[in-house]
Amino acid sequence: MATSYDYAPLFRSTVGFDRVFNLLENAQRARSISDWPPYDIIKTGDDNYRISIVVAGFAQDDLDITFQSNLLTVIGKKQEVATDGYLHRGIAGRPFEHRFELADHVRVKGADLSNGLLSIHLVREIPEALKPRKIAIQSDAASTSAGPAQIEAQKAA
Repeated sequence: MATSYDYAPLFRSTVGFDRVFNLLENAQRARSISDWPPYDIIKTGDDNYRISIVVAGFAQDDLDITFQSNLLTVIGKKQEVATDGYLHRGIAGRPFEHRFELADHVRVKGADLSNGLLSIHLVREIPEALKPRKIAIQSDAASTSAGPAQIEAQKAA
């Protein structure tokens, strides 16, 4: 049984978290959609991730990967195949669509298809302007105290 949450009370006491609540609501709705085909999300490094989707029976032309404004969409549509001669058909070839909400600054680095496994490589690239930077501390005493030679030079000028 799926539980539905109402985030309306949180809107009254928070500012600027609209996107977070939208992500939670979308994730809640997405769980009702089929999880077929199965997939893994793997963290391969500090800023590297991989999504692996089982796509046995799908060719490269049957798959479509789209990335737009933090939403990664993977669609699989198999070409119609004649069913003549099948005594049992256990390899599913039904169409699918998976949607993944990516965090800010996470970008798709590439994708490959090998042994029935679609691997999508992701990397988090934080812009230099948003990275933490060291701030130098200046001392007022160092800038106002002058040695005897500097005082004499200032008097002569």
